[in-house]
Amino acid sequence: QVQLVESGGGLVQPGGSLRLSCVASGIIFSTYAMGWYRQGPGKQRELVATFTSYGNTNYADSVKGRFTISRDNAKNTVYLQMNRLKTEDTAVYSCNAAHILSMQNYWGQGTQVTVSS
Repeated sequence: QVQLVESGGGLVQPGGSLRLSCVASGIIFSTYAMGWYRQGPGKQRELVATFTSYGNTNYADSVKGRFTISRDNAKNTVYLQMNRLKTEDTAVYSCNAAHILSMQNYWGQGTQVTVSS
């Protein structure tokens, strides 16, 4: 059974930082391109940051220079370091795993990030 479990969300003031984690089980982690997506209030889900099937990183323009995606294959974990957070970053952040060949993909349940003073 595949599980993606996110953690690290919470309430933070503008300008603050959070680090999200997503631990995967039930998959061969190294064969999946991992990514983070978010859905803000009244908005559609959007890409935040991902690893491509070639191992490169891809970021939404709105988070470039502020967010960093990383992964630890030994721990089956992908991270999202979020710095200089803005109120518009408020959203439910979800982890995605997409197989690099078949593109079969899985989603976590999401973690809430609220940026507010």
